[in-house]
Amino acid sequence: MGHTEAAQGGTEAPDRDPRLPPGQRLQRGWPVLHYGPVPRFKPEIWDFRVFGATASGDKHCWNYDEFSALPHDTVIADFHCVTKFSMLGNEWSGLTIAKLLEIAPPAPEVTHAMVWAEYGFSSNLRMFDFANDQTILATHHNGEPLTAEHGFPVRLIVPHLYAWKGPKWVRGIEYMVADKRGFWEERGYHNIGDPWQEQRYSYQEESGEGPALT
Repeated sequence: MGHTEAAQGGTEAPDRDPRLPPGQRLQRGWPVLHYGPVPRFKPEIWDFRVFGATASGDKHCWNYDEFSALPHDTVIADFHCVTKFSMLGNEWSGLTIAKLLEIAPPAPEVTHAMVWAEYGFSSNLRMFDFANDQTILATHHNGEPLTAEHGFPVRLIVPHLYAWKGPKWVRGIEYMVADKRGFWEERGYHNIGDPWQEQRYSYQEESGEGPALT
């Protein structure tokens, strides 16, 4: 999976945990699989941008030191991969999207956000999914900095959706006034990605759940 995680096996709990969505299994450990190479982090040129339909009309930009100095919080949340593994009760630390929206607010007409990552990878989100209280630009997992393979220096975590909706190696957020499919959504994955509805693939979409595939 491009910029997401994929299962390399897992273990089923003896008694199914009610926190597991349908079709998911409990995973011990954190598998790694991604589309393309791990990008080399260059702090001297790295930046993070919020652009598109911002409230001010301006682009917001931070270098690595400035981004690292933004407020950090912690959320406890689960992680559900579309390849059917789940990790429960993770501690994610970083910049919450709620705080980002205060710092760099969108225009009132914004309905969606596109999350941009290294190599032009992207993932689209409805604004109310993006703005969920547990959505976070994570820099740490369980108290430790993310490794390069898991998305260092920052990855998006959207706990209530499948994990492909949270790219690794995030570089920017684009506020949009209309929906547009991201990388995997253009390649057959569901435009919304709710694990409790098992929204894995685009053929499962109902009317209004996403723009037409091209």
